[in-house]
Amino acid sequence: MKRLLIASSIAATMFGALPAQAEDMFSGDTRLACEAILCLSTGQRPGECQPSLSRYFNITKKKMRDTIKARRNFLDMCPDEQGEMSDLKGAIANGAGRCDAAALNSQQMVWSYRDDGHRTIRNTMPSHCSAYASNDSVDQTNGVAARYVGTPDRGGFWVDPANYDAALAKYQKRIADEDANGGQYQNQRRQFDR
Repeated sequence: MKRLLIASSIAATMFGALPAQAEDMFSGDTRLACEAILCLSTGQRPGECQPSLSRYFNITKKKMRDTIKARRNFLDMCPDEQGEMSDLKGAIANGAGRCDAAALNSQQMVWSYRDDGHRTIRNTMPSHCSAYASNDSVDQTNGVAARYVGTPDRGGFWVDPANYDAALAKYQKRIADEDANGGQYQNQRRQFDR
């Protein structure tokens, strides 16, 4: 409940619903860090998120673990008196930008070299994405992590939540067509819907 109140306060500040004095409460990187937490906790990101997300995703280091640590340090700039947002900050640092369809289709691809180079995309979400997507403070209605369409042995793939229904319909039509033509999954290079 307190996390919801904190997120609501950040949202109110970010979108100008509080008096002008309250908007001056945070500035600079502190404000951007708080906005980034709010923006990365929802599946729909308004245009007001651009500066904070740009700042967050421009934090890069040579090694991924160093990038994650630096991004977490940035998020820690947002004050949290009770320390209750620590799990959320950790989930965001580990998952944001690494749990969308493009990232998962790349990370979860497995090649088979014993035949014609058949590839499958695993339908198991990595633990850092599960932790990010299932965090209590993350928007569960719109989703922040990709969803899997189909089955690995029939060309399944990850798709961003907003595109899930259309991708599922397209996949089911393809499967029905394949089944009508002998049931063979044709492993062709496909452009995944994102």
